[in-house]
Amino acid sequence: MTRADLRLCCVSVPGQSPGPCRYRRVKMRTLVLLFLWLSLRTCRAPPGPGLCGPCQPDRCPLLRGCRAGLVPDSCGCCLECGNLEGQACDPGNRSVFYGLCGTGLRCQAGGGGEDEEEEECVCEEQEPVCGSDGRTYMNMCQLREAAFSTPELHTAGRGPCRTVPVIKVPPHSQVNGTGSSLIFLCEVFAFPMALVEWTKEGRDVVLPGDDPHISSRGGPLKFELSSWLQIEGAERGDSGTYRCTARNNLGTVWASAVLGVLGAGETGHLLSFMMSPPLYRHVSDFSSSLCMRTLL
Repeated sequence: MTRADLRLCCVSVPGQSPGPCRYRRVKMRTLVLLFLWLSLRTCRAPPGPGLCGPCQPDRCPLLRGCRAGLVPDSCGCCLECGNLEGQACDPGNRSVFYGLCGTGLRCQAGGGGEDEEEEECVCEEQEPVCGSDGRTYMNMCQLREAAFSTPELHTAGRGPCRTVPVIKVPPHSQVNGTGSSLIFLCEVFAFPMALVEWTKEGRDVVLPGDDPHISSRGGPLKFELSSWLQIEGAERGDSGTYRCTARNNLGTVWASAVLGVLGAGETGHLLSFMMSPPLYRHVSDFSSSLCMRTLL
């Protein structure tokens, strides 16, 4: 076919089937797209035997922000970001779908109790460590992840940091009517473990004392203590300021909240008795200074 014939066959005539040149042009377009796709492919290929091809390290992607380090990709040619603690993962040494766990992590089935448990990355070192920033990290993996954004962070010692109690969740002020049930919550972190007590302003006795409609309970977590003060069938006389106090041999802290119990027909005073923010005070046994601040 001459060049003139090629030009003629590329002219479409209405009502007639396309000539051979149109098919040839479609085929050429497909080949061009296929060539572009092949040229844009990196050395990473879909997982599976015989699909990776030869490695081309110069086409490996530039990686940034890998907080759990680097791991091999599915073909073993390039590196990719390792999965973090708690993320889904592929068991074994090959990335298939979710990817491999990062430094210091292993892939194991979660404890969700489902029929088909999904594997997730779990830190190999589960003991808490004390960071050079004075914070307690529940394992080495959490410290490594934090050190990614704070390079100077390092391990100050094994085990949690020794610290005065820290009230992570202070009690919040509340207003309700007579006969209602009310609960104050106070969550404390400390090492050594802290003793948590409840008191009411104007009374020296530690609650609940001998009052049958007031009770307190708590449960230790790992270096944390959650304490509840419950008032059932609230009465007008229960109004006042309640204080959660936590102490260990390094110091004492407390946080307070206001309770307002309104009788029938007193709901109009609700706005004038709005909840004030909890007051938090730290009293160190080894310092004469007192620090007081208001939690917003």
